[in-house]
Amino acid sequence: MLRQAQKGEISVPDEKIKELKERAKELRKTAVTMIYEAQSGHPGGSLSAADVLTYLYFCEMNVDPQHPDKADRDRLVLSKGHVAPALYAVLAHKGYFPVEELKTLRKIGSRLQGHPDMKKIPGVDMSSGSLGQGISAACGMAKAAKLQNADWRVYAVLGDGEIQEGQVWEAAMFASHYHLDNLCVLVDNNGLQIDGNVADVMSPYPIDEKFKAFGFHVINIDGHDFDQIEAAYQEARTVKGQPTAIIAKTVKGKGVSFMENQASWHGTAPNDEQYEVAMKELGEQLKELER
Repeated sequence: MLRQAQKGEISVPDEKIKELKERAKELRKTAVTMIYEAQSGHPGGSLSAADVLTYLYFCEMNVDPQHPDKADRDRLVLSKGHVAPALYAVLAHKGYFPVEELKTLRKIGSRLQGHPDMKKIPGVDMSSGSLGQGISAACGMAKAAKLQNADWRVYAVLGDGEIQEGQVWEAAMFASHYHLDNLCVLVDNNGLQIDGNVADVMSPYPIDEKFKAFGFHVINIDGHDFDQIEAAYQEARTVKGQPTAIIAKTVKGKGVSFMENQASWHGTAPNDEQYEVAMKELGEQLKELER
């Protein structure tokens, strides 16, 4: 089934929406600060995925920072693992480890490296590396839950450039074949990758129709609209017999004017002047929400 999530389809309380927006803005400020202090990292995709990750950890997923390895927890696989700053920020703000540790991103001796490490970081369910591998791991987790008759769910976040990898579609075929309705894949469709526009490099479009052809229930949303994010994940829980793919249209570099829709900010750290501008813009957006 292929459909479009409608804005406001599921009513989220205004105060909750405001809280989520504020958390997402704080997450963006934190991620940019981490990358600035490390002078290394990937700001563009971290900012485009901020709203989705905020919703997952603060609304959707059954997780407990005090018991990060509890057996019945929901799992998340950040398949586009290079946007680790966004994941680290949300994990720290959720309470998995001290926020102060975020300052050690990519530093020698830090456990917060360029890709998440499941052996060192509480709350990380899968290490990442080469793009395309994460969804396969997510499929394995979802299949394991089925074999155990467990009711926990598995979430995967992929990039639109990442789905140029053939392994993604092998995993999609697996998920459909085994009726993994406990698996929800989200594609962060910001339209850009390190080499430029995804449509020019190796077009993955139409993304929704491709996942539909592989047997997924497909939902299209604005990945920065919390009403639509809420509606999509709620709908995914009702789907039986097939996995769900949420195609989230997003803006690379969301929230920082000079980073938005610029492929050059895929993996570039801001300098002093750029960081100051970014913090000012994000700070003003946060103040506007707090009024």
